[in-house]
Amino acid sequence: MNIHCIVSKDIRNQQCGDWKFDANGDLTVKSIPLEDWRHVLLIQVHELVEASLCKHRNISDESVTEFDAKFEEERSRGIHSETEEDGDDPRAPYRKEHFTATNIERILAQEFGVDWKQYEEALYGQA
Repeated sequence: MNIHCIVSKDIRNQQCGDWKFDANGDLTVKSIPLEDWRHVLLIQVHELVEASLCKHRNISDESVTEFDAKFEEERSRGIHSETEEDGDDPRAPYRKEHFTATNIERILAQEFGVDWKQYEEALYGQA
């Protein structure tokens, strides 16, 4: 498996990060562009962990993308706030995987000396 980490504004469902396995099993991880390289890396690590756990547990990209699209449509109708994350929703097929990825992301943020609140402010200002 090859892993490609790129910075792009072309991310599905208006997220800060995205992941997708291609037909060869190669993984592409995307993150939005941010000024602080540590923030970019935190997003990419989150996506890498989440994607890997979903693959391990046979949770398809299609089911994740379908859920995210539904959640974002609900957000557009005011059901969810701008700061609520799709993967935190109890209905998310990848909730456990998202939770684990967020925990690892938080540990890495602490090691980098990144203030979590400021990090979230940077994310929500860009997404």
